[in-house]
Amino acid sequence: MMKFKPNQTRTYDREGYKKRAACLCFRSEREDEVLLVSSSRYPDQWIVPGGGMEPEEEPGGAAVREVYEEAGVKGKLGRLLGIFENQDRKHRTYVYVLTVTEILEDWEDSVNIGRKREWFKVEDAIKVLQCHKPVHAEYLEKLKLSCSPTNGNSGVPPLPDNNSLYVTSAQTSGLPSTVR
Repeated sequence: MMKFKPNQTRTYDREGYKKRAACLCFRSEREDEVLLVSSSRYPDQWIVPGGGMEPEEEPGGAAVREVYEEAGVKGKLGRLLGIFENQDRKHRTYVYVLTVTEILEDWEDSVNIGRKREWFKVEDAIKVLQCHKPVHAEYLEKLKLSCSPTNGNSGVPPLPDNNSLYVTSAQTSGLPSTVR
């Protein structure tokens, strides 16, 4: 069953990219198990929970709202991992780290569309995502490359207004993603 959102207003940045936000939801601050959810479009495929930002919404707030709706979890919002660009779909997604502190038994998308969630070891999640959501796999690859988790959840850095955190998708070329 597809997700239907009446009155949804899409927001775009100055270059015409849709603004999105997502969280890598971890079971603990060790960041070794990540929560994935079933896709609303393809229920047998796993994705990182996230979605479009609403007008006037801050990226961190949008990310927390999206994981609450899609994964039924609440937690401690940590660092901004990066802003990932999907050139094929013209999206830019702010991806945060979130340490899960509460798991709801029933949540909006489980009730409305039968969405499922499952914990994966990071390496397994990368393999699962590489097949059909390579940009989502890049989130976890970037996490592995970033400094080791010495509890980077203590605060969220200010958002840049330059392109220093953009990660471009190399989906079509098959080359590793580059930071520009």
